Amino acid sequence: RPSLPLHLSPTTKWKTTTMVCLPYPTFLKSPTSSPDALSLSAVGRARIHPQADDKSYQQIVSKCIQQSQVPEDTKENKQTRKKHMKQGVQLASDFLSLQLNLDVSIVDVEIVLSATDMVESDGCLACCFLDAGCQYIVVQVQGEEGLTRALEAIEVSRLPRERIVLDYQLPPDQEFVQQVTDVSSQVGTICVKMSDGSCTDLLQKIATWEQKTKLAVEISNDTVQSTKLNELVSRVSKAMGEDKGSIALVDPTAEQLGLAFAACMKTDRNDGLYTTVVCTRSNEALGLVYSSKESIVAALQCGRGVYYSRSRNGLWRKGDTSGHYQTLHRIDVDCDGDALRFTVTQNGDDIKAFCHLNTLTCWGEPRGIRHLEGTLQQRLVNAPAGSYTKRLFEDETLLRDKLVEEAQELSEPGSKQDVAGELADVLYFAMVRATKAGVSIDDAVMELDRRAKKVTRRQGDSKAFRIKAGEEILGKK
Repeated sequence: RPSLPLHLSPTTKWKTTTMVCLPYPTFLKSPTSSPDALSLSAVGRARIHPQADDKSYQQIVSKCIQQSQVPEDTKENKQTRKKHMKQGVQLASDFLSLQLNLDVSIVDVEIVLSATDMVESDGCLACCFLDAGCQYIVVQVQGEEGLTRALEAIEVSRLPRERIVLDYQLPPDQEFVQQVTDVSSQVGTICVKMSDGSCTDLLQKIATWEQKTKLAVEISNDTVQSTKLNELVSRVSKAMGEDKGSIALVDPTAEQLGLAFAACMKTDRNDGLYTTVVCTRSNEALGLVYSSKESIVAALQCGRGVYYSRSRNGLWRKGDTSGHYQTLHRIDVDCDGDALRFTVTQNGDDIKAFCHLNTLTCWGEPRGIRHLEGTLQQRLVNAPAGSYTKRLFEDETLLRDKLVEEAQELSEPGSKQDVAGELADVLYFAMVRATKAGVSIDDAVMELDRRAKKVTRRQGDSKAFRIKAGEEILGKK
């Protein structure tokens, strides 16, 4: 075990970064119910309430119950159970991405599940949605026995506490703090309702909150006057300043969500603009721009990169003139609450350029793996005579053999320099394979982020038939 730095003791507490508490949408209706709601999840988080009569959702529930009813006493039953699990996860993935239009790889999705369905499926339903990419499972407390039933659902699901949200359907009463204390070891977040009548009391509770369980405050236009919404969201955000929780707005419009989002930020600029860094899915900076409250709303309305142009003194919808538009994935606020990051996919019919000089970034040509990707994409369209990359594109057997060969060399012991060289070889041949299939670096990043949210892990043993196939390829060389 390495020794601690001299200025630290085993009891030293690392200073953690405090992030700004921001609002996000909770959809009682489907996020696809209106064009205005399609891109609201780009604020980075969203809660969905599947409808009980939704056939796609009921298919998922039925498949998970079917999985739970198969015992794990024989190898055949284990395989059957695994098959049901995979089918359920695929159904849930399609439900989230195709039906609800949610990108779970970059948006933290909360899904509200019935406690009864969770218990009847022996927890398989909750695991299924987490494996499909959801970040949180929300269990509602309803009726006199609601808390008991909700805790039973949580217990059978056997999930990490930080992935569970316990949702109270009423503003907190006097027994609330004691109830939270009792369940804090089982849930990571408690969600409560805020209304005009409970505002003062709840803000006081937030300000003095010392529980290890976080708070999510749900605000609805039905219980809060719309003219007071931004002010209220700002007050809650400030009270949550020490990373105590989050704010959920019920079925907001893009304008309501965007203005509430901006109300939680600050700026020291005289023009009131926010410095904005535009990045790719893999966090490469494309350029530096500025945003206004109106441009944030416009970006959420259309799901594109929309900024404020200081030279034009108005909104700048990237790509309207050049054709190099951007697909908006996520908007983040930095730790100080005064700068934005837009995560986008840069598009373009001719070239994918953010800069007016027709380069991907405003800092010239990319380097490293992004440069390799660009070169390979060019070679796929127009390769010079004698190009080895072109030969790989055209000869699938050669490309397969080289992938196996270089992976085998990477697996052998070697110096740091040797491993770096072999890794570079593997990356080159893997990127050739990906480029030929139309797969980008951002596609791979998307898949890695989605997998990171899974709770079910495979045993990870090597596959004998794959090893045999690889040995046959290497034996021919």
